[in-house]
Amino acid sequence: MISFAATALPQVIPQSSDYVRILPELVLAIFGMAVMALDPLLGDRATQKTLGAVGLLGTLAALGATAYMAQAPGLAFWDMIRVDTFSVFFHFVVITVAAITILTSHEYMAVQQLRAGEYYALILFGTLGMALMSSAVELVLIFIALEISSIATYILAGFRRRFAISGESSLKYFLLGSFATAFFLYGVALMFGATGSTNIQVIAHALGNGPIPVLAYAAAALMFVGVGFKVAAAPFHVWTPDVYEGAPAPIVGLMSTGPKAAAFAVLLRIVFEASVPGAFWLIWISAALSMTIGNIGALVQDNVKRLLAYSSIAHAGYLLVAFAAQPELGTSAAMFYTAAYAAMNVGAFAVVTHLASRDERYVTLEDYAGLGHRSPLLAATLTIFLLSLIGIPATGGFFAKFYVFSAALKANLVGLTIIGVLNSAVGAYYYLRIIVMMYMKESREEAPVAPVSLSLGVGLAVSVLLTLYLGILPGRVLDYADEGARQMLHPTEQAVSQVSP
Repeated sequence: MISFAATALPQVIPQSSDYVRILPELVLAIFGMAVMALDPLLGDRATQKTLGAVGLLGTLAALGATAYMAQAPGLAFWDMIRVDTFSVFFHFVVITVAAITILTSHEYMAVQQLRAGEYYALILFGTLGMALMSSAVELVLIFIALEISSIATYILAGFRRRFAISGESSLKYFLLGSFATAFFLYGVALMFGATGSTNIQVIAHALGNGPIPVLAYAAAALMFVGVGFKVAAAPFHVWTPDVYEGAPAPIVGLMSTGPKAAAFAVLLRIVFEASVPGAFWLIWISAALSMTIGNIGALVQDNVKRLLAYSSIAHAGYLLVAFAAQPELGTSAAMFYTAAYAAMNVGAFAVVTHLASRDERYVTLEDYAGLGHRSPLLAATLTIFLLSLIGIPATGGFFAKFYVFSAALKANLVGLTIIGVLNSAVGAYYYLRIIVMMYMKESREEAPVAPVSLSLGVGLAVSVLLTLYLGILPGRVLDYADEGARQMLHPTEQAVSQVSP
């Protein structure tokens, strides 16, 4: 029987420090509501720039709030939220992704003639859910945060209302996503039945101090289905190409990085902190399938958005390799990979966003032919992101794959490492194919390339700098990830409830 010590009895009134520990979420909520309140008061011309600026200010304020929150580590709201280096790391990742997405959306919204109010509000609310997922240590709260993030992205995926493909994208994402979250919730219910709690720390204690119930194995499998859908891991990946193709290009950049980073944070807590049983082979098989299916699927794509969709499936597989490794090695490697992938992929989709033009007419490989002559700077920027996705040295992608495969080898996962390395070689082909099209092919009909706006230029510059920084000077970020992994795996006695059998 599991019981809490007297010191762990819930307080009647939350302390002020509790609100500090959800300060980024509060900031994002306030700015999201401000965008909604301002939207009907502004004319169409003023709406785009003003609401975009408010949304960007909200993400910058949330980054500042995250830095302030980092000074107050500990548990909040009856041990449902934990602020530590691990959660702060993922807060910075998802909020930075949201900021870059807003920067790259200013031009897009004007070109596509879409109303901006609910668009920026949904990005802020979705980011709130992603941030909360990374700090929640209670499975029911994780589910609520997952739904906040998911509902926002379901709507954003269908934001190109004039196009049937966008509506199809949103509906498919919603229906399949609803099934996936139902699996996750059912897994939470079974885990409660197996351990008597939905608190991750209590679950870890219950599973580590006694025979493991059969229900716990079923719960682990069901929760993995729910999280596997969010990270687009095989065999739960079927929605990804169609949804990415139909969704607005900036939102695809957000969907492929922010929600995946938050979902991986949840998976790290469930697999390594809660030590759920039976996870190893589920992850091993999913990693191998994701890498193979993603890379093979990308080889035959002519649509750049679909190609990058299959690429995201493959990268989910690379990242899952770290989950199969030992906790101390795999956690920090997965955290670093998440940050590096977010920087390079959101940047790549920023370039795709700009080149797509009105109604996203130019998204095929043929449209990229001769880009090196028509816009050398954009072509060079995209090349940096593609080289990072391959894993070329001096880019963040190189060290990300290096740390993941090193962790796998140290855990004696030789077979999975070989599968990963071979798939990396296959992946290099279709990334290099885009580079060849830009620099070595002449287009039959040149797609127009508009001048790069200030906001897009800033977003691209930030993505490039982060990608190169993580590839040239990865030490500080890796040290921070190591510290986050240590705190997640070994929470201090003061930071967790006292649990006794």
